[in-house]
Amino acid sequence: MSEDLSRKRLGRGLAALIGEMDKPADPQREMAQPDRKVPIEFLSPNPRNPRRRFPEAELSDLAQSIREHGLVQPIVVRPSGSGRFEIIAGERRWRAAQQAGLTRVPVIVREVDDRVALELAIIENVQRSDLNPLEEAGGYQSLIEEHQYTQADLAQVIGKSRSHVANTLRLLRLPDEVRQMLADGALSAGHARTLVTAENPRALAERIVNEGLSVRQAEALAQVPVGAAPETKSRAVSREKDADTVALEKLLSDKMGLGVSIRHREKGGEVRISYATLEQLDDLCRRLQAG
Repeated sequence: MSEDLSRKRLGRGLAALIGEMDKPADPQREMAQPDRKVPIEFLSPNPRNPRRRFPEAELSDLAQSIREHGLVQPIVVRPSGSGRFEIIAGERRWRAAQQAGLTRVPVIVREVDDRVALELAIIENVQRSDLNPLEEAGGYQSLIEEHQYTQADLAQVIGKSRSHVANTLRLLRLPDEVRQMLADGALSAGHARTLVTAENPRALAERIVNEGLSVRQAEALAQVPVGAAPETKSRAVSREKDADTVALEKLLSDKMGLGVSIRHREKGGEVRISYATLEQLDDLCRRLQAG
């Protein structure tokens, strides 16, 4: 069996490895039966977990829920030797359980290698929307660098579009100060994707935050050359697209897996297709020639 085919089958089976833990508890049917309960101190966090931020307020709320209802969703772990376990998915639950004073926690034990453990951690967090965009990008980059994944492999395994994977990875090209704004939540992922192509992403990021600009306004400013007259920049901010144009751009972007921008003029207009890699350009050329 080829490695590519194995990966595709693995991608379809990853949810089964985790169990249906993210669905609401059903009193008629338990979604994920824990293999056992183990002392909480026998568990250790995965140093390569893509999630790095655990806001204290969220942990406190979850700890209070655990005190009242117990730990409803088990923690997914893998053996790490000497009766201990490394957390694959559920570090936030483990941290909150410690705050709640639990001494033993339910676990689901999985015998998986480093690659699958990282995939499982990314998938659980992405499905829950627990990762900020930079943490998600860092997880994707780890799979690419350490396990020779292509963007197409990632899209298959993670259950996202190839364009989503590509756009998320591009965020790692932003300056440190801008990435910090994104990690802190001052910038949205939509703002950050606009900044990747801006001439001065740091200055534009500061303006977005200070003036509360929308993503569309940021996109317009990103296309104005550095040093342009203030009135030119003001016109760019005010020139937002109508809802029909935005919807059509999204439809074409999703269909092609590439960024698509539509600009209307008094007579006619233009459709602009953006690509991030030569691989994407080659794919676009093949599709156009086939049509």
